[in-house]
Amino acid sequence: MTTANATFDAPVAFDYRRIDLENWADVYVVGDVHGCLEELEQLLSKLELGEDDLAIFVGDLVRKGPESRAVLDRVSSSPSLVTVRGNNEQKLLTGNASLASFGAAEHRYVESLPTAIAWDGGLVVHGGVDPNRPLADHGSEALLTMRAPDGDGYDGPFWFDEYRGPPRVFFGHTVLERPFESEWAIGLDTGCVYGGSLTAYDVRREEFVSVSARGHVERSAENIVAVEQR
Repeated sequence: MTTANATFDAPVAFDYRRIDLENWADVYVVGDVHGCLEELEQLLSKLELGEDDLAIFVGDLVRKGPESRAVLDRVSSSPSLVTVRGNNEQKLLTGNASLASFGAAEHRYVESLPTAIAWDGGLVVHGGVDPNRPLADHGSEALLTMRAPDGDGYDGPFWFDEYRGPPRVFFGHTVLERPFESEWAIGLDTGCVYGGSLTAYDVRREEFVSVSARGHVERSAENIVAVEQR
């Protein structure tokens, strides 16, 4: 099995931002928010971010929930909050989805978002990676939407069941009953907009931090992965 390239020595076909963890005290990676501003504020309050802390979002800040514009404003206005682009942000850019009050400034911000954020040993993307291909062979679309490289969506098999890094990949997109953790993958979409929770991973302490969610849309149980059975 081919593993993804952790060093980015080879050219890649997607845009990414590289960060140095040593520049930050605490670093968190946060799951899909989907317009749930109330839960986002609760989680940020729980994290107690200082000026030297950083929270990285896995994308899908928008759509489905009630306050997408406010979530965009909240994240874009803080130097301690950064995000990769999710497939729902991509839909706004391609015209496959729309949002009220999504104007030129919001479009420029979403367009500026990288497909990935990387540091030595870590990679944040929205969807995931194909465990059978090196990272250099991935395009942006694959990283945005990866779920089951050899299957059909939630029918699996899921990429994170087979992936053996490096790097360790932090991802959202696939809705999980609870967070997924393995040596090489951390899954953070715990269904906030569906009434699950909004989850962050504390990179320094290697532990999850979550807040409960009210839920705004229904989702079939068939499209929520039961992690304890994996």
